[in-house]
Order: sequence, then C-alpha cells, then structure tokens
Amino acid sequence: MADAPEEDDNKRKFREALERKNAKSAGGTGHKDKGAKQPRAHGPVENRREFRRKSG
Repeated sequence: MADAPEEDDNKRKFREALERKNAKSAGGTGHKDKGAKQPRAHGPVENRREFRRKSG
C-alpha cells in the first residue's frame, strides 16, 4: 500500500490545478450583454450559388 500516499498527493495536485483553472476562466466576461448571432450571415438561401459535381 505504498502507492496510496502518492495517489492521494497526485489527486490533491490535480484538484488544486483544476480549481485554479476554473477560477481563472470564471473571472472573464462571457459577452452576455451582446445580441444573438445574425440569423442569415450569408444572405438568403435562394441567392446562394449551388455547386454540383459533374456526373459524366
């Protein structure tokens, strides 16, 4: 059972690193005050060009 203290130490280190990562990512803004994405970024479907592969 010599692995148990090492395993606990590794788990503790990973948990601390994860907490630091989560704290860092929680500090930033998520652009929640901005509007939604534009519904049709590339224009209406009927104006879009259609590319088809040659069939012989």
